[in-house]
Amino acid sequence: MMLPICVFRAGKGRKQMNMVLKDARVWNEGRFICSNVFVEDGILKEVSTRTPPEGAQVIDCGTYHVFPGFTDAHVHLREPGFSYKETMETGSRAAARGGFTAVITMPNLNPMPDTLDHLQVQLDRIKEVACVRVLPLGTITAGEKGQTLSDMEAMAPFVPGFSDDGRGVQTDELMKQAMLSTKRLHKIIVAHVEDERLVQGGVIHDGAYAKKHGLPGNPSASEWKQLERDIALLRETGAAYHACHVSAKESVTLIRNAKAEGLDITAETAPHYLLMNDGMLQDEGRFKMNPPIRAEEDRLALLAGLVDGTIDMVATDHAPHSAEEKEKGLLHSMNGIVGLETAFALLYHHLVKPGILSMDRLVDALHTSPNRRFGIPMGLAIGQPASFSLWDLNAESSVDSAEFVSKGKATPFEGWKATGKCLMTVAQGKLAYREGV
Repeated sequence: MMLPICVFRAGKGRKQMNMVLKDARVWNEGRFICSNVFVEDGILKEVSTRTPPEGAQVIDCGTYHVFPGFTDAHVHLREPGFSYKETMETGSRAAARGGFTAVITMPNLNPMPDTLDHLQVQLDRIKEVACVRVLPLGTITAGEKGQTLSDMEAMAPFVPGFSDDGRGVQTDELMKQAMLSTKRLHKIIVAHVEDERLVQGGVIHDGAYAKKHGLPGNPSASEWKQLERDIALLRETGAAYHACHVSAKESVTLIRNAKAEGLDITAETAPHYLLMNDGMLQDEGRFKMNPPIRAEEDRLALLAGLVDGTIDMVATDHAPHSAEEKEKGLLHSMNGIVGLETAFALLYHHLVKPGILSMDRLVDALHTSPNRRFGIPMGLAIGQPASFSLWDLNAESSVDSAEFVSKGKATPFEGWKATGKCLMTVAQGKLAYREGV
């Protein structure tokens, strides 16, 4: 069955799915099994070799693979407040096109979700237009100003955790108070770890490229020193803690040791830290993000940490900006790149196919680990709303930002080879994206 390209919006008009994916290769307990996937009224009813009933909508998937829906634990969808960069609709559609059925959104918005009233603006928009599951974080501090705590108690029933992403919490005492509050509320601190005193205006990693081109460098210590502080506070408070966008080799060692100690800590890194080093930089805004792409030894340490589970998950830190904000080179462009639509295909091509990372570990990093950590239902659970993506793993392409659904086009992977094309995404029992099947 062939249908034209179609990206579906969310909203009350979207109907629950009824379909059978026939002869698909379905991810099941660490391997693919050839089976039929039965979805009725949006519920995953069965994965078996039973013959589809007469009259069923059947899609022949003889060469296609079914994955549980991926979860991106770190995205910026920019709404409310910055819809010229991205909207809830375009961002969630970009997620669906990349095979993601759930995303966790960062709170640097306007209004920032530091009270329940402010959070409600975002919750209403999610309900209205999002085509995948969107879980917003509340801020740790009021207005992300690092002075007083946000109204965590009022927001706690509606968020998986709290973050001041974009800024680290600078004072030890305030971070300790935040940890004690989140522990009482059974929520997670999602920490942007950055000691601003050590950044000193750095725009890229304080390495060879910065020195060669006379650009101010951001040292790895700006990340790992604050992570070291947070781990000490975590040891004292017993809170649950998640480290965002880890980029430095020292951070990997700190996290590995903290886990061995039994502390409740998880961590994420991003595709650009796993696949790039600062020797690949060009003086273009699409190579600028925070934290910056660091040295080859950092990349290798992050990869080793992902392989052995020290780094629990891969998140894109999808952070779209306007073209004007990203056309000012490394020195003056805003921090942030996009990644929802390219993450799986890049990681599959450059890590899984060469045998550097197992498919099992990649699926764990993109689905099982973030879902477990943030309390999101698993995507291929029988009897639950279906959340999965259908892929052609034989499709090869090159990254072309002109094809992105996201408003943001800034990617350091422009022109990179990728393997895998998402053909369909079903999120919470409803069709979120479909192309060519």
